Amino acid sequence: MANDHAGTALKNEIAAWLRAQGHEVVDFGAHDEQACDLPDHVYPAALAVARGEVDRGIFVDGVGYGSAMIANKLPAVFAAVAQDPFCAWLARSHSDSNVLCIGAKIIGSALAMEVVKSWMTTDWLGGTEEKYARRVAKVVEIAERHVRPL
Repeated sequence: MANDHAGTALKNEIAAWLRAQGHEVVDFGAHDEQACDLPDHVYPAALAVARGEVDRGIFVDGVGYGSAMIANKLPAVFAAVAQDPFCAWLARSHSDSNVLCIGAKIIGSALAMEVVKSWMTTDWLGGTEEKYARRVAKVVEIAERHVRPL
C-alpha cells in the first residue's frame, strides 16, 4: 500500500480490512496527514510491484490519478483508477490490473471498501477468454518497445 497525506485515514482502513482477510500488507505510505509528496511513497510501492516483491498494490491519494500516473511509468505495472465496484471489477477481469488507485477526496470510506473488495476478489478473465489475453498482450508488447527494464 501507498498513500500521501490525503489518503492516510482511508489507507489505514483498507489495510486493516486486508489484514483481517489474511493478506500481508507492506506499507510504503505516509503515516500522518502532514503534507508530503506523493511520488516519495508511490514510486517505491510501484517498484515493489514491478519487481514482483509484492503481488498487488493499492494506492490512495486525493483523487487517484496521481498515483496511477506514477505507477504506470514502471514496466509490469498496470495501475487503474476505480471509484466504483464495477470499474474495479472491470480493471481486474478485463485488464489484469495489479495496482488499484483510489481517490480519498472523491469517494467515501464505505464506497472505497466496496471498490477494494470487488478488485481483490475478481480474477482476470484472460485465462478463459482469449480476447482479454490478446488485448493485454498488446499492451505488454507496447511497453516492451518503449519502457526500459528496471
